[in-house]
Amino acid sequence: MQESRRAYAGPMRAARTLAASLLVTAVGACGTDASAPHGPPAARTFRMGFSDFPPSPDTALAVRALDMQRAHADAAIMHLEPPWTALLAGTSPDSLVASMVVPLATLYRSWGLVVAIELDVTDPIDRTQEAPALTAVGRSITDTAVQHLYRAYARSVAVNVPAAWYGLASETNLIRAQAPAGVYAAVAQMTTAAAADIRSAGVTAPLYVSVQVDVAWGHLTGSGAYVGIAQDLHDFAFATAIGMSSYPYLAGYADPTALPADYYARIAQQASGIPVLMTEGGWTSASIGRVVSSTAEQARWIARAASLLDSAHAVAWFQLDFTDLDLAAFGYSSTDPSVAPFAAIGLVDSALVAKPALAAWDSVLARPWRATGD
Repeated sequence: MQESRRAYAGPMRAARTLAASLLVTAVGACGTDASAPHGPPAARTFRMGFSDFPPSPDTALAVRALDMQRAHADAAIMHLEPPWTALLAGTSPDSLVASMVVPLATLYRSWGLVVAIELDVTDPIDRTQEAPALTAVGRSITDTAVQHLYRAYARSVAVNVPAAWYGLASETNLIRAQAPAGVYAAVAQMTTAAAADIRSAGVTAPLYVSVQVDVAWGHLTGSGAYVGIAQDLHDFAFATAIGMSSYPYLAGYADPTALPADYYARIAQQASGIPVLMTEGGWTSASIGRVVSSTAEQARWIARAASLLDSAHAVAWFQLDFTDLDLAAFGYSSTDPSVAPFAAIGLVDSALVAKPALAAWDSVLARPWRATGD
């Protein structure tokens, strides 16, 4: 599992870098006439949407993908790694946010999408490591000066980019399980301080960290017995919501129906009244290595995930990728067993051709939304 996550870092970071470079282009290129489908009366409590990762380094295709996904969403999430290189060079956080974050968030809001923003403070693929931009220059989030840069950037994002939820760190329980203890302690310290900064600036939207659900259930790093998130709730006591990350097909589940009925509800119950939202996840449509799947199984996952999120009374569901990744375009073999398990979690393929999972997703989106408690 860890080797797979590490190998995936290349195409994922390339996709994120490309996405940032496309913001201004996307604002000018995409239309504004899409509308969400209407559906049956059974309500959902969760908003639904995607991140903005593109399928390949093809700018035109990436813009088409961004424009296409809005017809299948009423929300969007922006997963952001702090731009460490620019921050360390002394670039103003406000100027970085204005140029790299505001344009896409503004576009999303112009489409009527509810926006979530999540900051990722360690290596998003290999949780044993810190952000590559920091390690490349011998810096660490254990440094007080680096923590102050993070706090300034997090505050600027929250003050300058209206959003429904702000995530201050990703997969905290996986970081705790895999990273050096000092790195985890730094994550807790800097996010707690950033939360205080954000509240002092008058921002009242929910603040959260995400936990890896499969890890909370004892998979990937444990024996398979439920571990829970008590430590995360204690160490990130500022959180007024909890994000969830989940890739059950990598956690030993061969079929979506095999997941316990309370797979997400148990997290919500432990969160003791604060809302939960799925901030990333998915199910591959391709078989590779030990993972056996299909487009039909991926579609079954969408239906199963909706049921699990219903039980958890979740407030949002963000599928990590709308499109598959064209690994060859990013310089990887399409059959590389260390990368391929992550490349086919999109609801459309890398040429934007719909897979059966898209229709399953749309059938859930068609359910009218109601706020939790309505």
